[in-house]
Amino acid sequence: MEQRPLGRTGMSVSQLCLGAMMFGAVGNPDPDEGVRIVHRALDAGITFIDTADVYSGGESEEVVGKALAGRRDGVVLATKVGLPFGQDSNQRGMSRRWITEAVENSLRRLGTDWIDLYQVHRLDPDTDVDEALGALSDLVHAGKIRAFGASTVPASEIVEAQWTAERRGRERFRTEQPPYSVLTRAVEVDVLPTCQRYGMGVLSYSPLAGGWLSGKYRKGQDVSGPGSVGRAQRFPGVYEAANPANAAKLDAADALGALADEAGLSLVQLAVAFVVRHPAVTSAIVGPRTMEHLESYLAADGVELSADVLDRIDAIVPPGHTVNVGDNMWSTPALSPTARRR
Repeated sequence: MEQRPLGRTGMSVSQLCLGAMMFGAVGNPDPDEGVRIVHRALDAGITFIDTADVYSGGESEEVVGKALAGRRDGVVLATKVGLPFGQDSNQRGMSRRWITEAVENSLRRLGTDWIDLYQVHRLDPDTDVDEALGALSDLVHAGKIRAFGASTVPASEIVEAQWTAERRGRERFRTEQPPYSVLTRAVEVDVLPTCQRYGMGVLSYSPLAGGWLSGKYRKGQDVSGPGSVGRAQRFPGVYEAANPANAAKLDAADALGALADEAGLSLVQLAVAFVVRHPAVTSAIVGPRTMEHLESYLAADGVELSADVLDRIDAIVPPGHTVNVGDNMWSTPALSPTARRR
């Protein structure tokens, strides 16, 4: 599998990253199958694994740690901090207090002495970004993490964080993890160019747009919810066919499925190949719940899309356009009713 530079960190990673969100109670509750999925991915050439402390309350990290026993050195391991881990209001966000506690918990669950890439799951509006940069920089200097990044950050805040790091003499965010798929292309406007400008690695998530590009959402077929408990809990109602907001996504998914058929590809192959083709993208995170899912992702390795296919994709979903703006996964506080109305 192709290996690519992870921004300017000096580390190289596979163009497919194994996402571990589905390991644990809210995805696949069988830890042994999770281990087998990790081993199959490693044997196929994947050298990059991404998880988070909150995935199944830490179970995902434990499964990954068990799977990497004896194989840790060959893997670039990424995890995250920041989303609420429990009811305690201090077990979340970007405070020095929580970051320094959470990293120790992740190291223990992962069974490792260091984390290659430690990511802030979401920027915390209640915490000065310099607070997080200071705490994360100290972890780099202590050798507990090798580099750090963030996820789902608008371009303006990426720039602000870079400038803050420069002014305050901090280590800086080295990577960004945005949602990116054929149906979710807003990051092409400014997030991806901004990452390129700052030499940041990009590990994009949800290349199948939350399952809409898995191939099972086609006109004339019943649209059922996701197979995983976790996705159903996190995104209730997102897959209801009666929801008018899904009509445009279904139209686009159906057209893309027909295009993939013409090109002799599965829709999964087309969707993943599209994401990794963008010059700003280092690696596409694929999050299998089953071994069958993993094999469908691995089939996309090495697939090249012709200029004609790419042009036809652009005709279905134009560059920079997200079919349902909610799929961008970030909000704009300045447009909330409380911010706009006196």
